[in-house]
Amino acid sequence: MTIALVDVHYEGSSARAACVLAASWEAESALESRVLRLARVEPYEPGSFYRRELPCLLRVLSLLGTPPDVVVIDGYVWLPSPVRPGLGARLYEALGRGSAVVGIAKTVFSGARHSPVVATLFRGSSRRPLYVSAVGMDLDLAAQCVQRMAGGHRLPELVRQADRRSRDEPVG
Repeated sequence: MTIALVDVHYEGSSARAACVLAASWEAESALESRVLRLARVEPYEPGSFYRRELPCLLRVLSLLGTPPDVVVIDGYVWLPSPVRPGLGARLYEALGRGSAVVGIAKTVFSGARHSPVVATLFRGSSRRPLYVSAVGMDLDLAAQCVQRMAGGHRLPELVRQADRRSRDEPVG
């Protein structure tokens, strides 16, 4: 199984997209990583964040030789109340439904706490939850997998690594 954890960091009108590959949900370190600098990205559009982020994620994922079994994003797959596609659902479609997508959001979206498409879970000793959503994979299984991920903090270690690499790692 391959799991790609992806994140994007914006710097004005440019961005850095990072992808960290893991062999399992419990992996403590990355098999490999990719960082891509994008000279120009779409401006942020309220209510349509995916228009900015999706092209960045697709570009960094295209650097992988083989599509991963699962892609983990920083955000929601489904937006609750009423249920509508979020970044993750749009990524799933753009990938031809070939890779499951699991979203791990750090902030609550309106209606997420009691939504059937979002699982709330606590990791480590944190009193703040994570909000997990999924497509191409059962939601309860996705939440169990996120719970098992390495690291004793609220955010799994490989999620933190993807974030750090999108911010700090040299492109290449």
